[in-house]
This record gives sequence, structure tokens and C-alpha cells, in this order.
Amino acid sequence: MIDWDNDLGQRTLARIGSEEVIWLTTISPSGFPQPRPVWFVWDGHTFLIYSMPTAKKIRHISQTPQVALHFNTNTDGEDIQVILGDAYIDASAPPTKQNIAYSEKYGAGILALGMTEETYSATFSVALRVVPSRLRGLEPLPEL
Repeated sequence: MIDWDNDLGQRTLARIGSEEVIWLTTISPSGFPQPRPVWFVWDGHTFLIYSMPTAKKIRHISQTPQVALHFNTNTDGEDIQVILGDAYIDASAPPTKQNIAYSEKYGAGILALGMTEETYSATFSVALRVVPSRLRGLEPLPEL
């Protein structure tokens, strides 16, 4: 269980609320970590990530559901938050075009890709849900 009330948890929640991209790392069948940047929404308990049905991360998660999520560091390589958890395909999640939080967060990005909400939703049609279980991190060093 993650303690969201301590300093690390609060910093992580702040970044969850402000970041547009999070890195999702899955494990390939050969055992190698496979990190990739993804768009996400947070519902207060889980991360929701949409994927193309042919993406390798779908196969990775079906074989090894343990994943890691992390943000980019600050310019000094600090302020690190790594979230560990389990991922699964969530067939009950709404498509992106019906997910208000996702549309509000990424609507401009979808248009910048030259897609409509409909074409994006059809392309990224598989919903992945990540249930976080552990949080680890490193605080930024204090200013001298």
C-alpha cells in the first residue's frame, strides 16, 4: 500500500496532476525491460493508459503484469518517483472519446497528431489499467 500522505507521496501526486507523459516499463518475453512514454489519466486509485491493440506492451503485460511507471527527472537528474504495480487490460473502460478526463487532458495533443477524437479512439482502442502497489523515489538535493 502506498502512503500518499508523506513527502514522497505528495510530490508524486503533484506530478501525477501536472505531467502529461509518464514512462511505462513492461518486461518482454526475453526478460528485458521495455520503457516507453505514454499518456495517462489518474482516477485517484489507478492509472488508465490507452494503447494500440498491436502494441508489444499488450503482449508483455499479458505475460508479465508487473510494471513500473516513472516521470522524467528534473534538470539535475533528481526528483525521482518510481511507481511499481500490476497492469491489466480493462475491457470495461470507456473509449478515449467518451473519457472526459482523457479528452480534456489530451484533446489538443490528439488534434496536433492530425487525428480526430474518433480516429484516435479507434486507433488507441485498448485500455490498460495500472494498479500501483509501491512507490520509491529520491528527493531533490537542497540548494546550497
